Amino acid sequence: MSTENDLDSAPIRPIRFDTKIAVLLREDLEPWQRLNVTAFLVSGLGSELPEVVGEAYEDADGVPYLPMFRQPVLIFEGTKETLRTAHTRALSRALPRALFTSDLFTTGNDRDNRAAVRAVRTGELDLVGLSVYGPRNAVDKVLKGARMHP
Repeated sequence: MSTENDLDSAPIRPIRFDTKIAVLLREDLEPWQRLNVTAFLVSGLGSELPEVVGEAYEDADGVPYLPMFRQPVLIFEGTKETLRTAHTRALSRALPRALFTSDLFTTGNDRDNRAAVRAVRTGELDLVGLSVYGPRNAVDKVLKGARMHP
């Protein structure tokens, strides 16, 4: 029979996820663009995939905070061709994904963003960012050739 003291001394095992959240950015983006694109891309995953979002936070005074992703977001970078290849792989594996194209830097709202993407055929999208979520090995295959963001 275990006691409360036994539980306190039990080693805490790290949590290992079977899934991966990853963002791939084009290597030639300005720093502000990298941050902006990343924020937009991960918002797409969180809004459509409730399983990636953890529970709400609360500090010691009981002040509530919004929930965040339950696992780390890994950021990668690559060339324009790396992005194109990753996009094709994500599509072929039917992984949940979000994209950001260069056209979105010139729009100022969600309606115009959607119209800008809708106006371009899949193979002609000028991708500057892509986020994907799925089983670790599938995401790793999508990102093959990309490197961790410095």
